Amino acid sequence: MELHVTVSGRRDLAGQIYRQLRDSIVDGRLAGGTRLPSTRDLALQLGVSRKTTLDVFERLLAEGYLNSRRGSGTFVADTLERLPARERGHPNGQIRAATAASIAARTAAPGKRAPRAVQATPWWHAQARIDALPRRDARLACDFAGGITDKSRFPFDIWRRCINDALRVQARGLGMYREPAGEEKLRLAVSRYLAFNRAVQSNWQDVIVTQGAQQALDLLARVMLAPGDVVAVEDPGYPPARDIFAALGAKVVPVPVDGEGLVVERLPRAARLVYVTPSHQFPLGMPMSLERRVALLEWAQARGALVIEDDYDCEYRFEGRSLEPLKSLDNAGLVAYVGTFSKTMFPELRVGYMVPPAALAGPLARARQIGDAYGCVLTQTALADFMLDGHFARHLRRMHQTYAQRRDVLLAHLRGPLAPWLEAVTPNTAGLHLAARLVAPLDAATVVQAARGASVGLHPLAPFHLEAPVQSGFLFGYGGVDAERIDAALTSLAALLRSL
Repeated sequence: MELHVTVSGRRDLAGQIYRQLRDSIVDGRLAGGTRLPSTRDLALQLGVSRKTTLDVFERLLAEGYLNSRRGSGTFVADTLERLPARERGHPNGQIRAATAASIAARTAAPGKRAPRAVQATPWWHAQARIDALPRRDARLACDFAGGITDKSRFPFDIWRRCINDALRVQARGLGMYREPAGEEKLRLAVSRYLAFNRAVQSNWQDVIVTQGAQQALDLLARVMLAPGDVVAVEDPGYPPARDIFAALGAKVVPVPVDGEGLVVERLPRAARLVYVTPSHQFPLGMPMSLERRVALLEWAQARGALVIEDDYDCEYRFEGRSLEPLKSLDNAGLVAYVGTFSKTMFPELRVGYMVPPAALAGPLARARQIGDAYGCVLTQTALADFMLDGHFARHLRRMHQTYAQRRDVLLAHLRGPLAPWLEAVTPNTAGLHLAARLVAPLDAATVVQAARGASVGLHPLAPFHLEAPVQSGFLFGYGGVDAERIDAALTSLAALLRSL
């Protein structure tokens, strides 16, 4: 590949080339050990004489920036001390800051003011956490982080065949840009799946495939919200959704939840958008009652507000009959239904979907085209085959049994040995996590710290709240922990709590 060097005019050509090469080496853009073009090739590329490039290389060799290997070529010296990678954005070791500063001082033009660093808008600087959701700590024997799935039971051999088939299809096609809403075959598969499993009636043209549910939320917010618009969210609720709305300049208003879900009468009158998780409230787990669902739709219709229904783990229901999604009750075009394959397959897949109101389909497609144009065709084609050939349904049935067993072990401990200290939030009949309140007079942070000492990872409910009162308790994710480890970890936790 060509080395990126530019020359301006015809004066001091050797000096221009020298400074650019040296700065690239100092900054780490040219890593130690990188082979440079020959002086002849570089001269042809830049339209200069070979003597000019020879002079540049000889100077850099003399100063120790390059070294020459007979019969192999000229390479960037790999003995330089470099700045930490996090400061230079390059994984190539360290140059001391003092060395870089002295080089900059020698080369700066006299009297020239130092350039000001660009700054992000204030909202981004105010965010102390990149991700409010807990991350699994692999150093612990058992970590109850939420949002984790068990990839060890995923049929990767079948998935590999689907990928290979999709590659063959792609190899026969033209290299062209695709439909922003996603591949037709996958949209058809999702439409059929939703009609059969969730009673959400839609044509395949109504489905928009996204890079996970998070992109669906971002697109919906972009086409619906202007700076200053009011967005109502559940409290406690899903922090990444709140962050999307706030980042776009919306005023995020927390609305409390109770045993029946979102308290509709507490919704702000000016809300332009309402974000809810009615099938399995995140993080507490209760479903929204039918009366509340009807009330929410009536409220939205009276104000022309959009309701985003995030059905993030609806596939795993272990008790009772699932209630109809809001989307299945919506006759006025008020609900955008959002789902994801992160919980049913694995998060790294990065595929989600939404079924928005018909009036938003065009704006959403344009927003997607402006953003990243369209998703990965290879993944979408493979996933369509995986679903239409029945592999997805079979995988769900297997994982339903696995997760049900883990949930039963967790509930047995919460209702048994852990009952003096923890109480499961009920009803909690679905999903890959349970929420439990801390009923003993203990501080949640103290319990978390003590549990880590016993190699058990606990994650408090407090970060999911926006306003007081904050529930003291923990989210127990069991998607990535087998039943045996759950049993051992909770036995250790009970012994630990007795000692506090």
